[in-house]
Amino acid sequence: MAIRGGDRARGASSDGKIQTTVEEFKKWLMSFDSNKDGRLSRDELRAAIRSSGAWFTAKKSGRGIIVADADGSGYIDEDEIDGLLDFAETSMGFKFYC
Repeated sequence: MAIRGGDRARGASSDGKIQTTVEEFKKWLMSFDSNKDGRLSRDELRAAIRSSGAWFTAKKSGRGIIVADADGSGYIDEDEIDGLLDFAETSMGFKFYC
């Protein structure tokens, strides 16, 4: 299975989750930074979640911002993406490997 909107194929695990490395996930996620400001807005995160095939994208993108936005800016910058890893596994259908 490929991440829709991604540039490289990723495999799916036996539980249906998209398998990828953390670095590939970060690169894929930042490809949704449509205005290239180095951070993700709620709308950009929503586009990524929708692209992965997940449902309830408005709710999940809002929750993702709350979970990962450490400085309270309303955006997720590259330093805060690590805060999305658990969220991506539980809410976006990803499984990370080394």
